Amino acid sequence: MQPLPHHYTVTASLSDSQVTLSSPGLDAITSDAPAEFDGPGDVWSPETLLAAAVADCFLLSFRAIAGASRFRFVEINCKVDATLDRLEKVTRFTQLNIEPTLTISDPAETDKALKLLAKAEAACLVTNSLNAEINFKPSVNS
Repeated sequence: MQPLPHHYTVTASLSDSQVTLSSPGLDAITSDAPAEFDGPGDVWSPETLLAAAVADCFLLSFRAIAGASRFRFVEINCKVDATLDRLEKVTRFTQLNIEPTLTISDPAETDKALKLLAKAEAACLVTNSLNAEINFKPSVNS
């Protein structure tokens, strides 16, 4: 890992009705308001991008922790349900339900798997940067 601080640059450009998001060396993506805010609902929105960032960060944190622990797994998926609400006249994300499902081949490794999942949840820099209630509900299948 490179020494901190790290810097990430994104440029957002508005043309017609959609936003194009770009960052050096990455493919551009299109964004618009979600259907709940009268957007088309068929492209990524800031709201879905935030939920995706939480899921992505969790999985990458788990991969790093599992690798450092020499823990082998078959597959991992992560569902994030983000709740946007209005509290004290401010619209913000109030709750994130993070539900990873880890598949392992050896049922005897279930306790270790749950500990590593918890470590990944604690290490996720995205959720650590947000002011929302975090509900973590991991499951392990073998």
